[in-house]
Amino acid sequence: MTADFLSGNKIELLESGGQFFPALIAAINAAACEVHLETYIFADDVAGRAVVTALAAAAQRGVAVRVLVDGFGAREFVPGLGQVLIAAGASVEVYRAELPQLKLRRHRLRRLHRKLAVIDGRIAFVGGINIIDDADTPDLGPRFDYAVRIAGPLVTQIHASVRHLWRLVGWAKLQHRPPGSPVTPRAQDAPAGTMTAGFLIRDNLRHRRDIEDAYLTAIANSKNDIVLASAYFLPGRRFRRALLGAAARGVRVTVLLQGQVEYALLHYATQALYRVLLAGGIRIFEYHAGFLHAKVGVIDGQWATVGSSNIDPFSLLLAREANVVVQDAGFAAELSASLQRAIDGGAREIVHAELARSSLPVRAMRWLAYYMVRLLVGFTRYGGSDYRE
Repeated sequence: MTADFLSGNKIELLESGGQFFPALIAAINAAACEVHLETYIFADDVAGRAVVTALAAAAQRGVAVRVLVDGFGAREFVPGLGQVLIAAGASVEVYRAELPQLKLRRHRLRRLHRKLAVIDGRIAFVGGINIIDDADTPDLGPRFDYAVRIAGPLVTQIHASVRHLWRLVGWAKLQHRPPGSPVTPRAQDAPAGTMTAGFLIRDNLRHRRDIEDAYLTAIANSKNDIVLASAYFLPGRRFRRALLGAAARGVRVTVLLQGQVEYALLHYATQALYRVLLAGGIRIFEYHAGFLHAKVGVIDGQWATVGSSNIDPFSLLLAREANVVVQDAGFAAELSASLQRAIDGGAREIVHAELARSSLPVRAMRWLAYYMVRLLVGFTRYGGSDYRE
């Protein structure tokens, strides 16, 4: 399904936790009726405790506070900070709570990776930033990521999505049907700005390919330049062909990727693709100033996306994700400038000569990692032919 693009929105770009957390906490502090928050990680650190303090205070003054966390990424939240929220009167739910056994099962790879917040049905936050302190990266700079703050008609769609998933999780626990959210002010449908934007999700039912298809359509229509930043980048055959096809017709294609080794399997699997991408005219930069956690793109200075979805099989084929696509030259220019600063100040370009100097063991490790990821995706039975070439 394609995004339902709505005009009349005000969308503010938030760069990393330094801008995101103050904006989120201010919105929670101003909440009058309801707060919904979804996150993959909810850490017990400076950022996590600050958000919990705001949520607990909202619940204590009568705001309906509903927090949904992933059962793997936030597995320590419920017995920890979650108890503070429950004691304050907030509701806390877990998406696919992890069991203690170690057996690998397909459903365990289907995680809640969305990062969403909706306050009073009026303000929404969408992006890739978990509830975790950016500075908790020993010997490195802060995590680099993005989110957006949205006001206007698009909030209605985001609000409906978080309410729907909240109910689904309640039903899955075989409880009584969870209560509906309280009535919120109807001003969320009123124009708040001039931007046109769409809200996209990925799930395993009606929206399995929505985010990937949005990227592919924009890439296919590109004429000048494509800039993508992805923490985990392992595109399937369709996505690679689209990027290489764009480069072949003269589009400048740049990808900014993780330079630090956070998850070795994906890190080295990604590097197995470098040679074919470089040979096709795509420029590759690795970010080393800190952990790159961004999941964004800008195409032709008009189309931009910010969200939780990486360009890898776990995001595009398995996890629940959410992205906003913005069709606005001003927003695209702002995001593009931010990415260029990150490239100039914290990244280095990968070139053919560097790959040629790689030792045989290193090259073997990259391809072993790549085929291990393909095997894992095949185990899930969700990859189709895209990862079996």
